[in-house]
Amino acid sequence: MEPGTIGIRLASTAVGPLVKKLFVTEGGGAGLVDKPIRISGHVSFTGEKRSLTETDLRKLAAKLVAQALRTGGERPIAADEQQAVTDALARTLWGLGDLTMTDLDAVRLGSAAFARELRAAADHPERELSADATYFYERLVDAACLHILQFFTQRSTFVAHALVQQTRGIAELTAKVDELIRRDPLPGAEDAAFEQLYLPYVRKKHGKLTIYGIDLSNSPTRWPLDAAYLSLEVTGLPRFWRKSVSRYEELLKELSHHPLTDWHPAVAEPPPLTLRARMSELAEVHAVERDLLADAMIESLVPQYADLALSDSPRVLLRGEAGSGKSTLVQWLAVTAARQDLSPQMDYLYDRIPFVLPLRTLTRHGERLPAPADFLTSSGCPLGAEQPHGWAHRVLTAGRGLVLVDGIDEIPDTERERARGWLRDLMDTYGGDNRWLVTSRPSAVGADWLAEEGFAELTLSAMGQADIATFIKRWHGAARDGGEADAELRQYETQLLTAVRIKSDLGRLATNPLMCGLICALHRDRRGYLPHGRKDLYEAALSMLLSRRDRERDMKVPDLREEPQLDLLQRLAYWLIKNGRTEMDRSRAEDIIARTLPSVPEAAALGDAAAVFEHFLQRSGLLQEPAPGTVVFVHRTFQDFLGARAAVEEGDFGLLIGHADDDQWEDVIRMAVALARPGERVALLRELLARGDASADQRTRARVYLLAAACLEHATTLDPTIREAVEGRTATLIPPADEGEARALAEVGPLVLGLLPGPRELTDRDAYHVVITASHVKSDAALPFLAQFATHPWLPIRSQLL
Repeated sequence: MEPGTIGIRLASTAVGPLVKKLFVTEGGGAGLVDKPIRISGHVSFTGEKRSLTETDLRKLAAKLVAQALRTGGERPIAADEQQAVTDALARTLWGLGDLTMTDLDAVRLGSAAFARELRAAADHPERELSADATYFYERLVDAACLHILQFFTQRSTFVAHALVQQTRGIAELTAKVDELIRRDPLPGAEDAAFEQLYLPYVRKKHGKLTIYGIDLSNSPTRWPLDAAYLSLEVTGLPRFWRKSVSRYEELLKELSHHPLTDWHPAVAEPPPLTLRARMSELAEVHAVERDLLADAMIESLVPQYADLALSDSPRVLLRGEAGSGKSTLVQWLAVTAARQDLSPQMDYLYDRIPFVLPLRTLTRHGERLPAPADFLTSSGCPLGAEQPHGWAHRVLTAGRGLVLVDGIDEIPDTERERARGWLRDLMDTYGGDNRWLVTSRPSAVGADWLAEEGFAELTLSAMGQADIATFIKRWHGAARDGGEADAELRQYETQLLTAVRIKSDLGRLATNPLMCGLICALHRDRRGYLPHGRKDLYEAALSMLLSRRDRERDMKVPDLREEPQLDLLQRLAYWLIKNGRTEMDRSRAEDIIARTLPSVPEAAALGDAAAVFEHFLQRSGLLQEPAPGTVVFVHRTFQDFLGARAAVEEGDFGLLIGHADDDQWEDVIRMAVALARPGERVALLRELLARGDASADQRTRARVYLLAAACLEHATTLDPTIREAVEGRTATLIPPADEGEARALAEVGPLVLGLLPGPRELTDRDAYHVVITASHVKSDAALPFLAQFATHPWLPIRSQLL
């Protein structure tokens, strides 16, 4: 093995964070000139400031060995010697605590002599290794010592002026090693060099977040992810718990075919009939199931955060409503993995290479979904052409990948099965130790859509009162950092914190990051006054972004009213919705604008279609260009609202009803009901009910009825007979038949609570599904209803209440 080969994986960016963990954080001005401190006083696993245990040190040594072994050439040691080398390295690093020299003495010695001293302090653990393993171990210690000395020279307390030449030599030597790594023709060296380019790109590309509304003054439009990110909780039964509940339901169903309807598996003594033997067997199985449920209940009491979901399950399908933070979580995971300087909780992302794959981009032109070699190019990464041949394949084969597939719901329904096949092929080829996250809106794909591939299903929880308060504080903190008046913002912050706590309708609106951000922006923009209801909130947000934004910035732009801008923007949104897309080519957008401009002369004053499009892109705050030649709305919510506006204006009610069973149209239809005139609203809801009545498929019928019920929230004025008809159809879905229907029923909102039966009228299974529905209703009004089930004897019901 060549001497430089160890450096293949021990480049500065890789080993630096690991070496840093060996030493305690330096204090403010230790004064090493007057009072030199031995190296043993700096290490983090001895003394009073101990923060690294012996176990942690062994893990750190294992990471260094793994880094050094990851090369494209011949393996330097046998697989069964890796642990022995790891143990020897750990003992050697532990020897840092026994060195009597100071950091100044160590730097004067140089890396080679320092390595010899360190091996001697550890009593030469290489004596127990084979010749190949000894050679590998020595080179590894040499490389580690080089970076340890470099770390010493970078400490603020280091006496740089006395050792300037030595320090310069160390820095030059480190730079040469890094350059050697970049130039080494070995595949492993090429990979490491490319990753040193790719990971900073990921950090920069995904390290900013748009916070809606903090762009009205002289503040930037994008903010550091660290300042804006809010870790939300996820819910979901562990897989074995779901299996246990299902098995128990099967046993109950089996018993229901017998005349012993009053018998229950929990009864200690089954009745003395011919079925005694079978019942005893079922009761025995139930006891096992009950123990599993009890274990799962205890596990469920520990809050699970979304950014830690992949630490427990290597494959996760994450569901969440529009604006709930799915894409932000993808950004956070990618940036965290790219940093490598990880907190203990996020250590599961160490040495992982993130691939961010937004499906809307990958399928923009109906192309075939990419193989790993095309991940970067297909997602718009400019480094795609620079990656070494086979690099992505080697990353995934080694189990180092973090594959983040964002937005199953953002591709047409007809393409989702193709996407599932693509994912299955990737799983079959690169399952291993890679981590996989797939995101979707809740209803876009069915339950257990990727269960056969071993995916756990989790759902992003709505923001609770504590989350909402944290978000509001961070939003106003970011605004203050952007130059806003401090005293005035603190007053708005205090007012809004009080308002979301005491006004239940406002609290229900603020349950996801997007809506909470809009509320913060509008509250500040309107000096403490807020609109009521989702429709009014969206209209106010559009007004803020289209009209007030540039005026507040004192920008000299053409004075264009809101209505002409909305006429054009809603045409773009409607085209995307009708074609099942969330992205379009810039040329397509300009063509749509060009065909519409003659009927909007006020907008034509800006120039031709290209000029109008550029105005929207630069000034509206609603459009953005994620890649050259591509346009998207900044959030799907705005696209759906503007598309609904276009549908109502054009009277396309038949088209809306025809897509009532398509999850991509749900929010469009709900907003269309809100935007329609009273007569149109009645016609829309009547036709929705007729569509449900005519459907032979029970699931489609239920879906349409639930959609009609959810629309009632937005129907401020409505014929009472239509409202009663909708509520009557909804009542036919009660109690829900399964968990999926239970969660869908909860989307209707608080009005469903008045339709749900109490525990005395229900079987155990039906009561369980009713509790699921009520516990997912985003209102405190659910608490009195749920309290009726607190003493229910069936364990899954009490677990759901917890």
